Amino acid sequence: MRTVYVNGEYLPEDQAKVSIFDRGFLMADGVYEVTSVLDGKLIDFDGHTARLHRSLSELDMANPVTDAELLEIHRSLVAKNAIEEGLVYLQVTRGSSGDRDFVFPDPKTTPSSIVLFTQSKPGLAFGPAAAKGIRVVSIPDQRWGRRDIKTVQLLYPSMGKMMAKAAGVDDAWMIEDGMVTEGTSNNAYIVKGNTIITRHLGHEILSGITRTAVLRFAREAQMQVEERSFSIAEAQGADEAFITSATTFVMPVVEIDGKPVATGAPGSVATRLREIYIEESRKVAI
Repeated sequence: MRTVYVNGEYLPEDQAKVSIFDRGFLMADGVYEVTSVLDGKLIDFDGHTARLHRSLSELDMANPVTDAELLEIHRSLVAKNAIEEGLVYLQVTRGSSGDRDFVFPDPKTTPSSIVLFTQSKPGLAFGPAAAKGIRVVSIPDQRWGRRDIKTVQLLYPSMGKMMAKAAGVDDAWMIEDGMVTEGTSNNAYIVKGNTIITRHLGHEILSGITRTAVLRFAREAQMQVEERSFSIAEAQGADEAFITSATTFVMPVVEIDGKPVATGAPGSVATRLREIYIEESRKVAI
């Protein structure tokens, strides 16, 4: 049985509880981060911590722990649950004032709530999906306007995953004003020649921690990077396509809306970027 963390306590998962009045439950008034674990160490932890601070700040939500405490909690959960390859999920909500109200409670009397748990994912680094690539379909982007904040408002992305499942494919890319925003839980890319193209940052997409690292590695490898919007038609005609996220690293996309991308097999750029990302991330994991 897993050990989880709830508001200062390490507990068996079947004993973990939060209030029914917690605003994360009632209002989706919370933010989250997911940090990958390889070789029992945390990947890109500083980046996830920095983005957590930004999300909390954008929502005027108090951070219930220090960065040092957060690192200790992550490491303790990894050790207690013997995670070699997997994930640590972190969620902070505005807490519970003991009733339901649209107005934010006073943070002086209603502290933020924090929970963390692990998920074991053997084969995270070298799973079979990376070798064969994934297939995606396009769907309208019907999320709220502040997708740059990593909130727990994940109903529409979940619906998108189900649309993909119903279509017999692996994931969905969301479309707004004729252009791809991102995947349901990942950033989207295409490759044309030696140029990697991905949507520019803004309120329309989440600034992925893996995205930041991968683009840095790409530039260091003398690849060109162009941050701009692209359409499904342009993606279908690209030399390669791929996604990035903390849980998939770099994952080739081999089919979009039923049309193969190039040869319909993972391309050399995505394959190499995945190798570089995993190799370099392992070197600096904590």
